Amino acid sequence: MRARSALGLVMGASLICLGLRVPPAAANTSQNVAVVERQAPAMKGYRLGVGDKLRIIVFNEPNLTGEFSVNANGTISFPLIGDVPAVLQTKDDVAATITRRLADGYLRTPQVSIDVIGFRPFYILGEVNKPGEYPYEPGLTVMDAVAAAQGFTYRADKKYVFIKQEHQAAEVRDPLQARVPVHPGDTLRIGERFF
Repeated sequence: MRARSALGLVMGASLICLGLRVPPAAANTSQNVAVVERQAPAMKGYRLGVGDKLRIIVFNEPNLTGEFSVNANGTISFPLIGDVPAVLQTKDDVAATITRRLADGYLRTPQVSIDVIGFRPFYILGEVNKPGEYPYEPGLTVMDAVAAAQGFTYRADKKYVFIKQEHQAAEVRDPLQARVPVHPGDTLRIGERFF
């Protein structure tokens, strides 16, 4: 029994040292599971969207290296090869496409790497003091978004937030909790409370 308790403490401490949060046992309700699934997106699987800014590096090719934005048509205009599809692609997908096209008659063995250096904005509407468009920062939560919009109005319903992700057809109602993440391109709506 003591060995199991000690093992649990060591594993919990290890997860904390790695920067992982261990949710309390009481947080395992079906409502909170949905919130955990909406955790901030891992950058490795991040899907690009219109307005994202990228730094594209082509090794030993300074004329092809630079900063690029995803255009309104969902592509990146890249020298020599033209428009490269980017919306809903990962940065690795885009790097592979650029590498393949450059290798097709332009460079012998191109090496391409991509970093996301700027994210598309998020939007907050409804019962906040300054609704509008705001710049996205990694790790942004709903409460951070409300703070950026200068807080709630006196009519705000502080129990729920309505979130519509960029490529969803409808908004989803989530409990208004500090840990609910915001993704680039999300539209948040704070509803009006009814007495």
